[in-house]
Amino acid sequence: MTYYGGRELAASFRTVRKNTVQIAEDIPENQYDFKPSPESRTIRQTLAHIAVATTFPTMLHGERIPIEKIDFGEYMKKVGAEEAKPRTKAEIVALLKDSGEKFAAMLESLEEPFFSEVITFRPGAEPPSRTRFDMLLAAKEHEMHHRAQLMLMERMIGIVPHLTRAAQERMARFQSQQAQQDAQKAPAAR
Repeated sequence: MTYYGGRELAASFRTVRKNTVQIAEDIPENQYDFKPSPESRTIRQTLAHIAVATTFPTMLHGERIPIEKIDFGEYMKKVGAEEAKPRTKAEIVALLKDSGEKFAAMLESLEEPFFSEVITFRPGAEPPSRTRFDMLLAAKEHEMHHRAQLMLMERMIGIVPHLTRAAQERMARFQSQQAQQDAQKAPAAR
């Protein structure tokens, strides 16, 4: 038995997606087309990319389509078209929630021995193979990579990211509690 299986991976992914959704909700829709550099994605494009990024791992691990049967050129066209669809903020948030929950539910359904199976890629791929667990964990890591970009974009448009605000609030509470404890100890020391 391992300590990290489908249930744990699903819970962890749900936390990551919840934070991505919070960012999507915190950014005003009139800032969704902000782009930090000419070659970067906009906020809207980044969120759409995140929302559809679980398509490939769902095909490979959920639907169990053998990797050698996936036409990557066709797949990339389909995903690119899905990412490029015009969507409102509300539609993007709904897509993030829906695709995230579908992916998490798929992760929960996977049995432990499945995670250790090795997928061998086409010749020339680097690395040449990976375990299913590594590939599924990579889906979460991919989202966290893009979420970090979004948090930087939030800063660029004048928004303090929610995770930073929460950390600041925790620190303020801790400092207040520490000051109260110090004040209670001070009379006893006299």
